[in-house]
Amino acid sequence: MNGSRIVALGHYQPGRVLTNEDLAGMVDTNDAWITSRVGIRTRHIAGDDEPVDELAAYAGAKALAAAGLTPGTVDMVIVATSTAVDRSPNTAARVAARLGMPSPAVLDVNVVCAGFTHALALADATVRAGSARQALVIGADKMSAVVDWTDRSSCVLVGDGAGAAVVEATAAGEEPGIGPVLWGSNPAMGNAVRIEGTPARFAQEGQAVYRWATTQLPAIARQVCERAGLTPEDLAGVVLHQANLRIVEPVVRRLGAVNAVIAKDVVDSGNTSAASIPLAFSKLVERGELSSGDPVLLFGFGGNLSYGGQVVRCP
Repeated sequence: MNGSRIVALGHYQPGRVLTNEDLAGMVDTNDAWITSRVGIRTRHIAGDDEPVDELAAYAGAKALAAAGLTPGTVDMVIVATSTAVDRSPNTAARVAARLGMPSPAVLDVNVVCAGFTHALALADATVRAGSARQALVIGADKMSAVVDWTDRSSCVLVGDGAGAAVVEATAAGEEPGIGPVLWGSNPAMGNAVRIEGTPARFAQEGQAVYRWATTQLPAIARQVCERAGLTPEDLAGVVLHQANLRIVEPVVRRLGAVNAVIAKDVVDSGNTSAASIPLAFSKLVERGELSSGDPVLLFGFGGNLSYGGQVVRCP
């Protein structure tokens, strides 16, 4: 089987920015309360006329342009999302239509906050098996559409956006650029993070998620590095799901990635669920904080109490 690699990244966020001061005029909260508990200062919010597939398509188009590819060359589109309104056409099909793709395989993946790393692993396996040569992998969510804006414990967390990666097969003899995935879940605690009901609403048991993430996930993240044949000290970058700065910081500290650039996009973007990892990764690359070939840990966790991660080489 061939390997695969990420050749380009892209991201997109809506134009409207919601600050902590804005939220203080909507619910009983303030900037000091929000930053001390979750570390978020701003988030981008999509309008009623901006569906998830539109956010995803903008990010996908940017990634394709960065790769120098036309939409017609892509064999597969995988979109990780948990906030799409419609069941069919799925989000990937709508993205393909927006981008003018003639006949790609189209697949949605709902693993909530771990969705992008799961989608990336599926693309990698598909390319390795020879069933596709180029895949567009997108994480996109519109969390503002499923949050209760009167609940200060949840509305301060979320934002909207999308991030994308172009994955293609490596040449014969070339080292793979996407390492082995390690994924799993804790179904017994799956109800700790929910998007359910009619209308759908986001809710979570914050303390339970915090304890699980900070005590269980560092060891799992170290195993991801081991599968890639690296130590945490070898990493040039770490991009965790941007759930909450008070989760990201202790997980990274316990992981021991002392030489790595740490993504902290949650401060500016909030929790964008499946979008958070590719969004943050794309920004680090765009700003020049990571170099081509750098080993970067991508590690998603959250809804379903799922987790998934792999070490990738920076495009």
